[in-house]
Amino acid sequence: MREKGLARAGGAQGGDAMALKLLFWELEKHLKSSSGASVVAIDNKIEQAMDLVKSHLMYAVREEVEVLKEQIKELIERNAQLEQENNLLKNLASPEQMAQFQAQVQTGGSPTAAVTANAAQPAVPVPAATTQALPSTQSSGTSA
Repeated sequence: MREKGLARAGGAQGGDAMALKLLFWELEKHLKSSSGASVVAIDNKIEQAMDLVKSHLMYAVREEVEVLKEQIKELIERNAQLEQENNLLKNLASPEQMAQFQAQVQTGGSPTAAVTANAAQPAVPVPAATTQALPSTQSSGTSA
């Protein structure tokens, strides 16, 4: 998403950069020909150049804000999904597994190392009532 925003801003940059170069070229040409006689015209050209830069920067900032808003939205959705998954795993974990996990968190151990270590140990059977509590979209990954 960010690449799209930057690509659109890049297209605008090219046009604005050309316009800015043309404006400065005209300013330089005017300065050489009039030798400073028309200060008001020079001020107007400078003001036009500054307005062009300002409008380009505002456009680029708006584009970046839109990209960041989209990223925030995606991160909020991902966070909600992970919280739901975490709650499901907490509900499925045995009290022994939860106690072991809490002990590792308090000692600063890696929870992923515990998962690897537990893979070698026999699995704790899950009561039938627990498997029935799973939502149909989360149960086995197959559909009827």
